[in-house]
Amino acid sequence: MSEKGWLGRLRAGLSRTSSRLAEDIGGVFKGQKIDAATLDELEDVLIMADLGLETASRLRKQLEGKRVDSEASAEDVRRVLADAVAEILEPVARPITDLVKPGTLQVILVAGVNGTGKTTTIGKLAARFKESGHAVMLAAADTFRAAAIDQIKIWGDRVGVPVVAGEQNGDPAALAFDAMQQAKAGHVDVLLIDTAGRLHNKANLMAELEKIVRVIRKVDPEAPHEVLLVLDATTGQNAHAQVETFRDLVHVSGLIVTKLDGTARGGVIVGLADRFALPIYAVGVGEGVDDLRPFEAITFANGLLGLDNPE
Repeated sequence: MSEKGWLGRLRAGLSRTSSRLAEDIGGVFKGQKIDAATLDELEDVLIMADLGLETASRLRKQLEGKRVDSEASAEDVRRVLADAVAEILEPVARPITDLVKPGTLQVILVAGVNGTGKTTTIGKLAARFKESGHAVMLAAADTFRAAAIDQIKIWGDRVGVPVVAGEQNGDPAALAFDAMQQAKAGHVDVLLIDTAGRLHNKANLMAELEKIVRVIRKVDPEAPHEVLLVLDATTGQNAHAQVETFRDLVHVSGLIVTKLDGTARGGVIVGLADRFALPIYAVGVGEGVDDLRPFEAITFANGLLGLDNPE
């Protein structure tokens, strides 16, 4: 996909939020003097756009501090807001290449609630790493769902990487241990381990994840080197609860946000960055291999506010 095509997909994916923000900000600032009451209305607009109370309050104060001209148009306000949003996002935007360290096996544990696109994201990451010249292996340690095992195998075939898989309801930690040993023996650069995402029984899930970490450290005391949490952008504020839950279950080191389609509530990404300060490595806009792209702060901020990116 060309860069222009990708930007178009991103804008389309953020259209639900950007259209509402453009309309609501236009309604607030149309022919009105920018005063405390107007800024209060703007804060409400940002909260309704899923940025969250604290982040909306922070942006309101930043806009107030910018002393925007009282004659400023709604687009002027959106541009100031886009810059302020980019300032929040810039510290957490990380290139996908940071996930791989040359010369050593990099073990990446991938977590997320069922239905977030976790397994598909693993396949897309595998494709990107392989295209970059890395030897990649997948481990189907979400043994709770037969569909997850089959999906990993399909992605392995699709992108041409080996998959370590067992039977449904098998021991996920034992499978992860086998995958670690095979990855070591096969001089693999990146091992991506899928994990279960059922939250209706957190105690079992915590025990399962802790056991996976414990047994893979028998092969490499430093593993896992990354724990990525996959979030669904359509869930809005529920994404905060998911980050909190998985952060308690396992040490989350970074985020990937999927399903930035026309139903996405993209403002939540700004709130997540502001609240948790976890690295965001990529965003997904579709099911295709090329639909997972690096997260770029200013590109996302402009898309969120419905603005064109500078040429």
